[in-house]
Amino acid sequence: MAKQGVSTVRAPKAIGPYSQAISSNGLIFCSGQIALDPVSGELQSGSVADETRVCMQNLTAVLDAAGATWADVLKVNVYLTDFDQYAVFNEVYAEFFDEEPPARAAIGVAALPKGAQVEVDCIARV
Repeated sequence: MAKQGVSTVRAPKAIGPYSQAISSNGLIFCSGQIALDPVSGELQSGSVADETRVCMQNLTAVLDAAGATWADVLKVNVYLTDFDQYAVFNEVYAEFFDEEPPARAAIGVAALPKGAQVEVDCIARV
Protein backbone atom coordinates (compact mmCIF):
# COMPACT_ATOMS: atom_id res chain seq x y z
CA MET A 1 0.00 0.00 0.00
CA ALA A 2 1.38 3.39 -0.97
CA LYS A 3 1.61 6.18 1.51
CA GLN A 4 -1.32 8.58 1.54
CA GLY A 5 -1.64 11.97 3.17
CA VAL A 6 -4.38 12.58 5.73
CA SER A 7 -5.82 16.06 6.07
CA THR A 8 -8.77 17.71 7.76
CA VAL A 9 -9.94 21.28 8.23
CA ARG A 10 -10.94 20.30 11.79
CA ALA A 11 -7.24 20.41 12.76
CA PRO A 12 -4.72 23.18 12.12
CA LYS A 13 -2.96 23.33 8.79
CA ALA A 14 0.69 22.30 8.90
CA ILE A 15 2.97 25.23 9.74
CA GLY A 16 5.82 23.77 7.73
CA PRO A 17 6.56 21.27 4.98
CA TYR A 18 4.79 18.26 6.50
CA SER A 19 1.42 16.51 6.45
CA GLN A 20 -1.07 16.35 9.33
CA ALA A 21 -0.66 12.58 9.03
CA ILE A 22 0.47 9.86 6.67
CA SER A 23 -1.32 6.55 6.30
CA SER A 24 0.54 3.49 5.02
CA ASN A 25 0.17 -0.28 5.42
CA GLY A 26 -2.60 0.03 8.00
CA LEU A 27 -0.73 2.54 10.16
CA ILE A 28 -1.32 6.25 10.67
CA PHE A 29 1.63 8.45 11.57
CA CYS A 30 0.25 11.70 13.01
CA SER A 31 2.47 14.76 13.07
CA GLY A 32 2.89 16.62 16.32
CA GLN A 33 0.07 18.91 17.31
CA ILE A 34 0.44 22.00 19.44
CA ALA A 35 -2.47 24.04 20.76
CA LEU A 36 -3.28 25.83 17.50
CA ASP A 37 -6.83 26.89 16.77
CA PRO A 38 -7.88 25.05 13.58
CA VAL A 39 -9.62 28.13 12.16
CA SER A 40 -7.28 31.00 13.03
CA GLY A 41 -4.02 29.04 13.21
CA GLU A 42 -3.18 30.99 16.36
CA LEU A 43 -1.73 29.41 19.49
CA GLN A 44 -4.38 28.96 22.17
CA SER A 45 -1.93 29.69 24.95
CA GLY A 46 -2.99 29.24 28.51
CA SER A 47 -2.33 26.63 31.13
CA VAL A 48 -0.66 23.33 30.29
CA ALA A 49 -4.05 21.70 30.89
CA ASP A 50 -5.70 24.01 28.33
CA GLU A 51 -2.96 23.46 25.76
CA THR A 52 -3.02 19.70 26.30
CA ARG A 53 -6.77 19.58 25.70
CA VAL A 54 -6.42 21.49 22.40
CA CYS A 55 -3.52 19.25 21.28
CA MET A 56 -5.57 16.14 22.00
CA GLN A 57 -8.67 17.56 20.27
CA ASN A 58 -6.59 18.40 17.20
CA LEU A 59 -5.16 14.88 17.12
CA THR A 60 -8.67 13.48 17.57
CA ALA A 61 -9.71 15.32 14.40
CA VAL A 62 -6.73 13.97 12.45
CA LEU A 63 -7.33 10.42 13.69
CA ASP A 64 -11.00 10.70 12.74
CA ALA A 65 -10.07 11.87 9.23
CA ALA A 66 -7.90 8.77 8.91
CA GLY A 67 -10.67 6.46 10.13
CA ALA A 68 -9.23 5.86 13.61
CA THR A 69 -9.95 6.72 17.23
CA TRP A 70 -7.85 6.94 20.37
CA ALA A 71 -8.61 3.25 20.92
CA ASP A 72 -6.52 2.57 17.79
CA VAL A 73 -3.48 4.53 18.98
CA LEU A 74 -0.43 2.38 19.61
CA LYS A 75 2.26 4.93 20.57
CA VAL A 76 2.30 8.54 21.71
CA ASN A 77 5.17 10.99 22.11
CA VAL A 78 4.72 13.97 24.41
CA TYR A 79 6.96 17.02 24.49
CA LEU A 80 6.82 19.41 27.47
CA THR A 81 8.75 22.62 27.98
CA ASP A 82 8.23 22.41 31.77
CA PHE A 83 8.44 18.89 33.13
CA ASP A 84 7.08 20.14 36.45
CA GLN A 85 3.72 20.18 34.58
CA TYR A 86 3.88 16.43 33.84
CA ALA A 87 1.11 15.57 36.35
CA VAL A 88 -1.14 18.32 34.95
CA PHE A 89 -0.59 16.99 31.44
CA ASN A 90 -1.41 13.44 32.58
CA GLU A 91 -4.74 14.50 34.12
CA VAL A 92 -6.03 15.87 30.81
CA TYR A 93 -4.38 13.16 28.69
CA ALA A 94 -6.12 10.42 30.69
CA GLU A 95 -9.55 11.86 29.76
CA PHE A 96 -9.04 10.63 26.18
CA PHE A 97 -8.69 6.93 27.05
CA ASP A 98 -11.51 4.65 28.22
CA GLU A 99 -9.44 1.50 28.10
CA GLU A 100 -5.76 0.62 28.18
CA PRO A 101 -3.74 3.66 27.08
CA PRO A 102 -1.07 3.34 24.39
CA ALA A 103 2.67 3.11 24.91
CA ARG A 104 4.16 6.55 25.45
CA ALA A 105 7.34 8.56 25.77
CA ALA A 106 7.49 11.94 27.48
CA ILE A 107 10.35 14.25 26.62
CA GLY A 108 11.38 17.53 28.20
CA VAL A 109 12.37 20.11 25.59
CA ALA A 110 13.77 23.63 25.68
CA ALA A 111 11.23 25.10 23.25
CA LEU A 112 8.37 24.23 20.91
CA PRO A 113 6.99 25.98 17.81
CA LYS A 114 5.13 29.26 18.39
CA GLY A 115 6.02 29.20 22.10
CA ALA A 116 3.76 26.24 22.87
CA GLN A 117 4.20 24.40 26.16
CA VAL A 118 2.98 21.00 24.92
CA GLU A 119 3.22 18.98 21.70
CA VAL A 120 1.76 15.51 21.12
CA ASP A 121 2.18 13.10 18.20
CA CYS A 122 1.04 9.52 17.75
CA ILE A 123 1.00 6.35 15.69
CA ALA A 124 -2.28 4.49 15.23
CA ARG A 125 -3.66 1.52 13.30
CA VAL A 126 -6.63 1.31 10.98
